[in-house]
Amino acid sequence: MRSLIVAPLCALWLCACVSEPVADDQDGDEATDASSSDSSDSADASGDGDGDANGDGDGDEPPPAPADMPTPTGACPSFVSGDATFSPASIAPRSVKLWAGDNPEPGGMLVLYWHAYTSAPDEAAFTLSLPVIDAIVAAGGVVAAPYSADDVGEFPWFVVNLSDRPDDMLLADEIVACAVEEVGIDPRRIHSTGMSAGGLQTTAFAMARSRYIASAASFSGGAYTQLPFEDPSNHFAAMIIHGGDNDVFGGQVNFKTLSTAWFNQLTDNGHFAFMCDHGGAHTIPPDYGADVVNFFFAHPFGTEPSPYAEGLPPELPDDCSL
Repeated sequence: MRSLIVAPLCALWLCACVSEPVADDQDGDEATDASSSDSSDSADASGDGDGDANGDGDGDEPPPAPADMPTPTGACPSFVSGDATFSPASIAPRSVKLWAGDNPEPGGMLVLYWHAYTSAPDEAAFTLSLPVIDAIVAAGGVVAAPYSADDVGEFPWFVVNLSDRPDDMLLADEIVACAVEEVGIDPRRIHSTGMSAGGLQTTAFAMARSRYIASAASFSGGAYTQLPFEDPSNHFAAMIIHGGDNDVFGGQVNFKTLSTAWFNQLTDNGHFAFMCDHGGAHTIPPDYGADVVNFFFAHPFGTEPSPYAEGLPPELPDDCSL
């Protein structure tokens, strides 16, 4: 079992729906103001030293793992940094921005990043920060940020357009399947995060793929209504981040309310979840990237109880609470 501790880092402040980003060849954004990061290895995620990650100290039982992982339905692309095309069997090919290593060591994590309205996949570099992404890649992991489908509608993800088309979920299945097959991603380390429309998609994806997701972190996400659990027995952990009373889009969508609703649904089902109110309204807060990724590393699939359950790490922002 591997773990990664990423030092607290600075990231650019980015309003989720602002215009005029610094453009690159995909109309995305490329910039961070960040310090260095480091990584370390440990025997298990529970901290008991037995190597089985279940906290009982005996070392006899293997760690829990998803029983039903997706398998590739189309040709998998090469996992190199840059844009790649995934071709799930039942939908049109989709482009995905990847951050990946040249010769990754097997056993790393996969982070799926869903961008906000009017934004682009490069938003992941703002939210997480490039040094944090580099640390994920150095540990054998991959960050994958999909582009929207050409026919999705006004908002970037089908679920946010109130569509029942499963395209984004099927794309995620294909990314997961190919990452496990081609890179050796640990099936116990599949995570999701995103902002605003991407936060809503993160919430929907975690529920729709609760059979295999390990943990999720939503920025200004949540749910309008209670979404069904694909597998209610997998109590994936969640870090739920919002901007307080003024985290509002379009004068009507209150993301504090939506985030609280999802928090309540998860905790009522026995999940470990906690809230962070950064107070910055509808923006991506600075300095959260390392905290989110450390949360992911501490919460592989089936981590119960959470190592955060008795108290949040002191490195987390003061606005996070149990």
